Amino acid sequence: MAWILLVIVYKLLLLPSLQGVFTAYGKNPLLSLIPFYGEWLWIKLLKVKWYGYFPFLFFPFINVFVFWLLCVETSYGYKRRKVWECFCACVFFFVYFPLLHFKNKETFVCAKDLPAVKKSTAREWLDTTVFALTAVLIIHAFYFKGYVIPSSSMEKSLNVGDFLFVSKLAYGPRIPQTVICFPFVQHTLPLTKDVPSYLTWLQLPYHRLPGLGDVRHNDVIVFNFPDGDTVSSVYQSNISYNTLVKEVGRQRVWNDPASFGRITYRPVDKRENFVKRCIGLPGDTVSVIDCQVFINGKEAQNPQNLQFNYRILPSPSVVSTRTWKELGVSNDDLKMLFHPDYGSVPLTQEMVQKLEAMPNVESVQALIEPAGLGDERLFPYSPKDYAWNVDNYGPVYVPAKGDTLHLDSQNIALYKRLITIYENNTLETLADGSFLINGEATDTYVCQMNYYWAMGDNRHNSADSRFWGFVPEDHLVGKAFFVWFSWNKDASGLKKVRWNKLMRVIR
Repeated sequence: MAWILLVIVYKLLLLPSLQGVFTAYGKNPLLSLIPFYGEWLWIKLLKVKWYGYFPFLFFPFINVFVFWLLCVETSYGYKRRKVWECFCACVFFFVYFPLLHFKNKETFVCAKDLPAVKKSTAREWLDTTVFALTAVLIIHAFYFKGYVIPSSSMEKSLNVGDFLFVSKLAYGPRIPQTVICFPFVQHTLPLTKDVPSYLTWLQLPYHRLPGLGDVRHNDVIVFNFPDGDTVSSVYQSNISYNTLVKEVGRQRVWNDPASFGRITYRPVDKRENFVKRCIGLPGDTVSVIDCQVFINGKEAQNPQNLQFNYRILPSPSVVSTRTWKELGVSNDDLKMLFHPDYGSVPLTQEMVQKLEAMPNVESVQALIEPAGLGDERLFPYSPKDYAWNVDNYGPVYVPAKGDTLHLDSQNIALYKRLITIYENNTLETLADGSFLINGEATDTYVCQMNYYWAMGDNRHNSADSRFWGFVPEDHLVGKAFFVWFSWNKDASGLKKVRWNKLMRVIR
């Protein structure tokens, strides 16, 4: 309904704007009210090549760019070619064009029928730069975006140094919420350590356009870090602000800039980008039993390159460094393997089978934390009530939009952040254990968004939903779908390029 109203408003504004164009060539201005046909006549009257404009009107957001180009051509027809005049034509067309036609009595003449006007070299460069930047910004914001994998949480499905494309159309483009920002930068200005690349003066509410489909189990998704609303400029996403507060206290985090830097709040769309696999959908109940994920009580399908940590007996030194390299073990993993405090290495099932077949290897033992051994680092940070660890976790219910959560003294730990941070409510727990939400006594809460559960394929080396909880719907960026290049920092020369991973669809 909102989009229908937007189209109606656009057409009503376009009618007086094109009055001069249509009447100059004997066309009824009311024809501009007909969707797409009005734009077709506009293009024909401007005498530009229709195939360079009209087909692109059917593509969301690209059609806005095409509209601006038509406005610039119309401004030329009124003999208004200065930069500020073209800007007014694009942004304030509903005022600028009627002003020219009705008040200034300007007569529109198609720019193609006017004497050629030679642009200066500087103006040519400016027009080209603005055209290119605008086109790239639209594609970057609404269609797809490039990312580089910085950590090993998705090895070996996605390696450190993989360059990938993320489709924003997959689940629907998210309208930018932080409007005033430096282009092509996530959250920090280039050449600075902690200067924000955005201004929070203007924040739009969350809205997502229809996409090509919905999130499915095992999709590789990119999202803004849910625990990254407040960050330390020293630790960024390596250690979340909430973890730092738990470890050393809020007072020290805020009063010790030498150790923790600037403490900054980031809007949703300016938080760090994470890539994980979607394990749980809205309405699912997720649990992990001895490393195996279960969805709604049924064993989930494991990714092909799933990794866990293993110990090699009698010693990892019985396997040569060359063999470790051939297996695909990185230098960073080798350091952990031979470190006296760790002595384990992440392996896929295929790598385990190869090691077990080697004559000097006695056994390859999976490191699994036993059930009942609670880990206070894990969400919801209450090992007394939830004795969960990375290998035996849950069950935890993933809320769906419209769900009514029945709150009690135990499960409030699971849903407190959802209610307060993700959905912007106040929550107070009274002495008798009852709750006030937005000042009203209640023991239920109705969810306003869908939520997801995300985990890395490198299960023992991934800071994922087990550590910080749910992924809210408004944090979703898109679906990782294509690796176009891959760079191996451990190799040299041409071997730095992972040739077998180029131009590969992500599964």
